[in-house]
Amino acid sequence: MTTHTEGVAEVTDADFATEVLAAELPVLVKFTAEWCGPCRQLKPVLAAIAAEWSGRLRIVEIDVDRSPETTVRYGVLGTPTLMLFRSGEPVRSLVGARPKRRLLAELGDALA
Repeated sequence: MTTHTEGVAEVTDADFATEVLAAELPVLVKFTAEWCGPCRQLKPVLAAIAAEWSGRLRIVEIDVDRSPETTVRYGVLGTPTLMLFRSGEPVRSLVGARPKRRLLAELGDALA
């Protein structure tokens, strides 16, 4: 596991089940790609949320090109896709970059 963004770990097809599905905390997964501009715009937003929600929420990213199995399994068609997992199940899915306040508002009740 490598970290590209402060507080955001990278996961792959190989460790997705361990790092996301088996996690005790809710996990926000960013499906991303190196060539994706809006994905880069989300980096500081997710770094800020990771710092604020430390201990209550884990944030990871998975590269859709390097981890196609997980991408297909969850029906991800565009990047960035943000998917919130709780107890191993996806409970919220959002596509596209957005500012921090809007992202937290849209995740709202799913984070509570």
